[in-house]
Amino acid sequence: MKTTHLLGAVAAAAMLALASMAASVSVTAPAVAAAAAAQDDTVTTTMGPLVIHPVHHAGVVLTWNGKRIVVDPTTFPPGPNSGAAAFRGPNPPDLILITHEHGDHFSVPTLTELAGPNTVIVAPQAVFGMLPPALQAKAKVMANGQTQTHAGVSVEAVPEYNITPDRLQFHPKGRDNGYVLNLGGQRVYLAGDTEGTPELRALRNIDIAFIPMNLPYTQTPEAAADWVKAFKPKIVYPYHYGESNVNQFQMLVGTSSEVRLRKWY
Repeated sequence: MKTTHLLGAVAAAAMLALASMAASVSVTAPAVAAAAAAQDDTVTTTMGPLVIHPVHHAGVVLTWNGKRIVVDPTTFPPGPNSGAAAFRGPNPPDLILITHEHGDHFSVPTLTELAGPNTVIVAPQAVFGMLPPALQAKAKVMANGQTQTHAGVSVEAVPEYNITPDRLQFHPKGRDNGYVLNLGGQRVYLAGDTEGTPELRALRNIDIAFIPMNLPYTQTPEAAADWVKAFKPKIVYPYHYGESNVNQFQMLVGTSSEVRLRKWY
C-alpha cells in the first residue's frame, strides 16, 4: 500500500484536522457543508448540469442527470476504517468506479458502508477478486478496451499502468482501469494511477480529465504536463498529487488546456 511517499500529504491532513478541532466550537454543520461545496464545479451537458465534487486525493463525486457517481472512495490517509462519510449524499450512489487495488483507491469497509441495494460497482478483475461475496453481487468487471453501460452511464475502461522501468511493479500493464464516461456529451476521463502511456497520449475528444502526479508511483509534473499537451483535454484537474508542484504543472500546460487547481488535501 502506498504510504511512505504520502507522508507530506498525511502531515498536512493531520494539521488540518487539528485546526478543525480547535475551531469546532464556532463552525456549524451548514458552514462545513458550504465550505465543501465552495470548490464544486458545474459543467453544462446536454442532459443537465454535471457537478464535480473533489473529495480527497483520488476520490471524486460526480452528480449528473439525477445520478451520483463515486470514484475510488476510501478513507484518507489510507487505513482500516470506512471513509464512506466523505462520499455520502442524500441517497446511495448509483455507480461506484474503482480503478485499482491500492489502499488509497480501494477500501472494502468504505464500499460496504457506502453501497446501497441498487448501487453498481465497476472494477477490474483483480479488485473483484478482493471483494467479499455481498459486494461481488453488486459488481461488474471491466477490462481495458471495453465499453459498457452501467446505471445508465456509458463507461469505457482504458489502460492504467507504469512505463518507467523502475516503476513497473506499481501498476502492471493490463491489471488496472482508468475510465472515460460520457455524461450528456461531456467525455470525462478518470486516470487513476498511471503514466502517459501511448494509448493514453492518443486519447481524443476528452472534455474533462483527472490527471495524477506523484513519485514514485505515477509521474512528475513535467511528464504529466507533456502528456496533457499531447491529448489536449479541454479542462484538467490535477489530483493524486501528494507533494507535487501543481503550480508548475499548470505553468507547463500553458494554454493547451484549462487547468483547475482544487483542494484535495
